[in-house]
Amino acid sequence: MQAPGGPEEDTSGNFKHGGWVAGYWDGVMEKVMGDQTRGSLDLLLGRKTYEIFAAYWPKAKEDPFADMLNKARKYVASTTLRRLDWNNSTLVKGDIPEEIRKLKRQDGPELQVHGSSNLIQTLLKHDLIDEFWLKIFPVTIGHGKRLFGNDTIPASFKLLETKTSTTSVITANYRRDGEIRTATFDLDNQKRDLKTSKA
Repeated sequence: MQAPGGPEEDTSGNFKHGGWVAGYWDGVMEKVMGDQTRGSLDLLLGRKTYEIFAAYWPKAKEDPFADMLNKARKYVASTTLRRLDWNNSTLVKGDIPEEIRKLKRQDGPELQVHGSSNLIQTLLKHDLIDEFWLKIFPVTIGHGKRLFGNDTIPASFKLLETKTSTTSVITANYRRDGEIRTATFDLDNQKRDLKTSKA
């Protein structure tokens, strides 16, 4: 999930493959993103994604997503930022998981996370994600930041919707669905009931 938008977006760890999304963007992807960001929503962002968004979206007047993102309430999880210049932005600090739990308990529109790979690791560790809206691209990169890091808790999800773009991108929406379910294919360890019928 590292640096999807451009070569200079995130080069940490000597990452050299930034910009791997643009070549696969099509009308299907445009519609999916439009549907997912239509209506009232708030954003929860990590520091790096906030800084990238804040430098771009206020100036992107012609982009169809600009108006929605600029009007949305932005909650920014950061231990280093002291000032937020993008309108409607609020700093989330202190015990980040607990502050996000408080946000989730409040009345308000849907709370969406875009990008924010470091913040997502915190959300995964503390079971704070209700739905995943995944975009699976037909590329292999080999190294870089992962969506599901080592601290991700075991969990089950239910598929809600899936689409395939003209460029072979799979979009898949999953909702949290309880604990992970395990079993075995080892017949030697399976208990079987044997029933007989006599005439």
